[in-house]
Amino acid sequence: MIKRTLIICLSLFCFSITAWAQSAAKKYIELYNEAAIKTMNEYGVPASIVLGVAIHESASGNSKIARNLNNHFGMKGKSGPKPIKSAYKGYHKVDDSYQDFANLLKKRFSGLFAKYPVNDYRSWALGIQRGGYAASGTWASQVLAIIKTYKLYEYDAPHTPIMLTQQKTSDEGSNTSNQPIVYSVKKGDTLQLIANRFQTTVEAIKQKNGLTSSALKIGQTLYF
Repeated sequence: MIKRTLIICLSLFCFSITAWAQSAAKKYIELYNEAAIKTMNEYGVPASIVLGVAIHESASGNSKIARNLNNHFGMKGKSGPKPIKSAYKGYHKVDDSYQDFANLLKKRFSGLFAKYPVNDYRSWALGIQRGGYAASGTWASQVLAIIKTYKLYEYDAPHTPIMLTQQKTSDEGSNTSNQPIVYSVKKGDTLQLIANRFQTTVEAIKQKNGLTSSALKIGQTLYF
């Protein structure tokens, strides 16, 4: 009887822990999905990867370094404020942590940006693991499980509202569904990076926009 009671109690405890983790992850996604999409727009890192890694590394924002250092990606270093003694980096705000993560990928994993489109989150996760981001051999599979469980790949879609803007019409009441998608070139953008982001090709972008070379200027407008 005692053994059965212990099994029931243990089962209930495990269930409550799982339920809490799922609730925390969903809340995290609600809070930071726009930050992930913004990171994807500016750097070309899949939003699903950004969110998946952040949820995994920060325990959905509940880890000690996330709460005290605004560090959501397990980044180590000495920069930023340090309210607690730690080998991990401290940031003034969470957005700085997101930016630092993207910059790290740009520096150490630059090959991923040219090789994989933003909708190939599996290859990105495996590539980051192969590059030595984490010591665990199961790191990528854990991140991929998070992405699949919460359907984070949906944030990689090029039509994600924060990512795209449609050209306004003079008639505010008219239907804009047929309006072209407009993208403003940002620092660090290349045609290949933009093509990957919008799931198209460099040649298609050049043809659509009448470009004769691959040179881009910050602020330049591209149509899709």
